[in-house]
Amino acid sequence: MPIVILNTGCANLASITIAIKKLGYTTIVTCDPAVVHNAKKIVIPGVGSAVTAMRELSRNMIVNVICNVKTPVLGICLGMQLLCNFSEEGGGIKTLGILKTPVYRLRNKNITLPHIGWNKIIFNRGSILFNNIKTGSRFYFVHSYFVPINKYTLACSDYGISFSSVIQKNNFFGVQFHPEKSGDIGAQLLKNFLEI
Repeated sequence: MPIVILNTGCANLASITIAIKKLGYTTIVTCDPAVVHNAKKIVIPGVGSAVTAMRELSRNMIVNVICNVKTPVLGICLGMQLLCNFSEEGGGIKTLGILKTPVYRLRNKNITLPHIGWNKIIFNRGSILFNNIKTGSRFYFVHSYFVPINKYTLACSDYGISFSSVIQKNNFFGVQFHPEKSGDIGAQLLKNFLEI
């Protein structure tokens, strides 16, 4: 079974596809419910808007499939935010609801948006995602919205406010940064996820 990269209709799919293939895995980009249901792993990619992504997932009748899969799922950036139950983006939209926590816009007059660049992640607790990765490691971020620190937070970062940079609930994992753009350390995190 391949690694499924969800086609959310708005993401930069090439970079995550290439990053996973470099690790020796076969990928398929799809929104076909049957393929997603039988996937070995599922990646919800970053980049784009919550409104567009949720519209595409709903149009393909795949929301319930995603919410009920037992295979490991990794949400990247926007993909992590979609795991939550509500986003302020686009005037406010209901998202997948796997994590009962909202997504807010970064608001601080002393920072520029979006948050672009390398930033540290600080572990709150251990995770298989962190194998061979040290707390304080730097990953590449591009985002204007954030998931507040909550009971599912595995690691946090700071950009005018402390926010969740890694989350997990059962088989659902999320990272606010882009591991596919984070060099060797990002490749290690992807490898850890793919080896679950």
